[in-house]
Amino acid sequence: MKTIIESIWNDRSLIDKNENQEFIKKTIKQLDEGDIRVAEKINHEWKINEWVKKAVIMYFQIQKMKTIEVGPFEFHDKIPLKNNYQKKSIRVVPHAIVRYGAFVSKGAILMPSYTNIGSYVGEETMIDTWATVGSCAQIGSNVHVSGGVGIGGVLEPLQASPVIIEDNAFIGSRCIIVEGVKVEEEAVLGANVTLTASTKIIDVTGNKPIETKGVIPKRSVVIPGSYTKKFNAGEYQVQCALIIGKRKESTNKKTSLNNALRENRVSV
Repeated sequence: MKTIIESIWNDRSLIDKNENQEFIKKTIKQLDEGDIRVAEKINHEWKINEWVKKAVIMYFQIQKMKTIEVGPFEFHDKIPLKNNYQKKSIRVVPHAIVRYGAFVSKGAILMPSYTNIGSYVGEETMIDTWATVGSCAQIGSNVHVSGGVGIGGVLEPLQASPVIIEDNAFIGSRCIIVEGVKVEEEAVLGANVTLTASTKIIDVTGNKPIETKGVIPKRSVVIPGSYTKKFNAGEYQVQCALIIGKRKESTNKKTSLNNALRENRVSV
């Protein structure tokens, strides 16, 4: 599949052939069913499948605009909506929207929210009210994406990594996570944490602060913070993320989460 998609991508005149368009559609169908993914964890490392992103981009190219009617609601778009939720054992509360080409695992709960093409939502995960899961974002199992959270999407540039939220993480209300940031297993983000590729992540649990970017380590408890930065016009406060503690391994996931929030007085 990868070889054929790459050949169509490299010679766009091939996209006009019906058999190649059908192959692109077949690829998106497998993405929709979870048989392939934009990113996958292999031997503890995340691998980005750029060829799958190429298939998604070309799918937009070959799709025609059409009217989609859902009861009294009308849409006009190129990408159909996902369906057959009962068969897939997924709870979907009106007005949750999932685009075709996104995979949602059994046991997931979708409150009124939006999940874009190419994304992956793991088992028993909740996408809460008015949260958005951007294109190609990867959300693990038993994750709670709280109300109003914005998970950024990415299709281009092709080498850009999607946002990755690993298993058992908790993303607090109104958090924003974009530009390929990775939140590792069991991490807890308090309300309003904003993470971009350039956001400073400062671990303040030791005697000296430790600065990183792009990755929230597993079991970290994180709150929004700020630091002073000098500009030509003076000194101003710039947003950052503060690691203030760790979830305990000794307790189960639910108890660990409650204790982490209680002990560190984290807003959610």
